[in-house]
Amino acid sequence: MTFANVSELHPLTTEKPASHPHRQVALDWLLGRINYERTAFVPYQDRQLKLDRMRQLLTRLGQPDAGMKIVHVAGTKGKGSTSAMIAAMLTSAGYRTGVFSSPHLERIEERFTVDGQPCTADELIALVDRLRPIVASMDAEAAADGDPTGGPTYFDVTTAMALVHFVERQVDAAVLEVGLGGRLDSTNVCLPVVSVITSISFDHMKQLGNTLAAIAREKSGIIKPGVPVICGVTQPEPQSVIAEVAREHGCRLIQLGDVFQYRYVTMEDCGLRHPEGTRDCGLGELKSEILNPKSEIGAVKFDYNIPGQELHLAPLPLAMRGPHQAANAAVALAAVAELRHQGWCISTDAMRLGLSRAKLAGRVEVVAGEPTVVLDTAHNPASARALVEALAEMAAAPRRTLVLSISHDKDVRAIVHELAPHFDRIVVTQYQDNPRAIGAKDLAQIVHDILGDARVEVCVSPTPHEAWHYVCRTAISHERACITGSFYLAAEMRRLVLTSAATATAGS
Repeated sequence: MTFANVSELHPLTTEKPASHPHRQVALDWLLGRINYERTAFVPYQDRQLKLDRMRQLLTRLGQPDAGMKIVHVAGTKGKGSTSAMIAAMLTSAGYRTGVFSSPHLERIEERFTVDGQPCTADELIALVDRLRPIVASMDAEAAADGDPTGGPTYFDVTTAMALVHFVERQVDAAVLEVGLGGRLDSTNVCLPVVSVITSISFDHMKQLGNTLAAIAREKSGIIKPGVPVICGVTQPEPQSVIAEVAREHGCRLIQLGDVFQYRYVTMEDCGLRHPEGTRDCGLGELKSEILNPKSEIGAVKFDYNIPGQELHLAPLPLAMRGPHQAANAAVALAAVAELRHQGWCISTDAMRLGLSRAKLAGRVEVVAGEPTVVLDTAHNPASARALVEALAEMAAAPRRTLVLSISHDKDVRAIVHELAPHFDRIVVTQYQDNPRAIGAKDLAQIVHDILGDARVEVCVSPTPHEAWHYVCRTAISHERACITGSFYLAAEMRRLVLTSAATATAGS
């Protein structure tokens, strides 16, 4: 596989494996906590997810969240991108801004960022050392009460670490991304200045419910009395649930389609170019001619219509690709508009600059080369559909290859149904770093069932490493390979892709 020359690697991928002797000790302790990200079944009940336990942990830490200006972001899809966009706009306005997100792609430090920079290994170790004795005490108390698994979970601990880190870095604002659901999520102990619900679609049905209304009810659990709510949900059923909860709590509801609207446009349509004539491809700033101009990033037109707070913004370039990112940008812009109403000093220039810089690894992330690689973390039917729409904007490729692995607790058939018909061949694999993956052969059978007699080559590669080398070995000129289906697959294969890219660049 060959790659275009790059000037620098993406900030989150350049860090070499840490040589700090205590980092692995800290990681081992964290991974020893109950970690529902790495279990075959993810519970969502008051018995396992105890907000009282999280509140007690924060109390023993001195209430690091007290007085912190927090934007709380929930949603089925888009919450990571929306959080990144809100944070980038605040940073561009001069506010030191922290973001707590999950899961991470490659290093746990990515979960705790300030102004876009992950915490350092030394900071991670110090945070673990701060929490370890408190958590040990809570473990002992829970065991004495007959609950040996009743101590803080991995997500409890990492949430607390984020809040402590933000206090120590003296942030002006923090954006907290919900991990699962909302009502019982560890982040839901916060009192935010604004609550955000990006979207509602089917995901985690075993935990959250089998209807959009039930899922919306769980996610609207983040709504706090009197705290304004930004809602990007468009379907009537879940929208009405969120509106009902907002009314019950005396909250102003700032609803997409009512208070604010957006329109997605391509930059080519607007006669615009990305700032400085460059675009991010996950490997730093590449000159715009490296990628086909047909795949140019898009922009969003935004209108906000509260009397006295009207805001009408001409197309704002987006660093992240795909029409779905315009919806995320609109929700982020509405959140920032509400902050402006609360007295925050955020200029429209800062809003524009933030959106042009906001980016996340693994979100329609393009690595130019032979084949061109698109990495994405789509892991539910709605995000798979959004990925297909983003790919449709790119220049035609002579062959389109899908590399796929999915968690068995997802709606596997629906995800395959959204993705499979749009590719010429499909390489089914099974990610290795987490036990939740559906077996490669089982996934291949589902692909066969859905495709029927369609003339699509389907092959099985047991591991991502084998899948990657098979794709490279058999690629044709100008082929496009899309790697998706799970955060965990994107993480494992991103390392392989970027290692190959760095090797090819060094040898060129």
